Amino acid sequence: MARMLSANFSLEELCKSQQATRRDIDNGLREPADAPLIANLERVCRRILQPVRDHFGTPFTPSSGYRCLALNRAIGSKDGSQHVRGEAADFEVPGVANAELAFWIRDNLEYDQLILEFYTPGDPTSGWVHCSIVESGNRRDQLTINRSGTLPGLVP
Repeated sequence: MARMLSANFSLEELCKSQQATRRDIDNGLREPADAPLIANLERVCRRILQPVRDHFGTPFTPSSGYRCLALNRAIGSKDGSQHVRGEAADFEVPGVANAELAFWIRDNLEYDQLILEFYTPGDPTSGWVHCSIVESGNRRDQLTINRSGTLPGLVP
């Protein structure tokens, strides 16, 4: 039976990675050794992903949640990524423009960092949303990343 982190999100789906599978990297977490990472993922699920699911009413699966350091390095991400600490998820909600999703999170949820990544105005399915949360001291940092670089704030 799957270990549920919230009503609709499981530990397995927050660790699942097509990139890890392709590269034969074990990206799984196990209790009790990984309890702190699992607690972080549970916070992401309960305070970010589940409220998004409840509000929009549409099932979705994060494209990226936890990443072990080997996987994170293999895809070219920085060692300090919040994905490595289980504090972040990348996701989209079918039928919801990613800019709309990012603005809803900004206006309704507590978060540490919210990034609208590679969104193209006029193409609602382009890009994705990255959102992280920490136990305390969330910065409410907002960024937009596109082909031109990184911009402060959410810029659709």
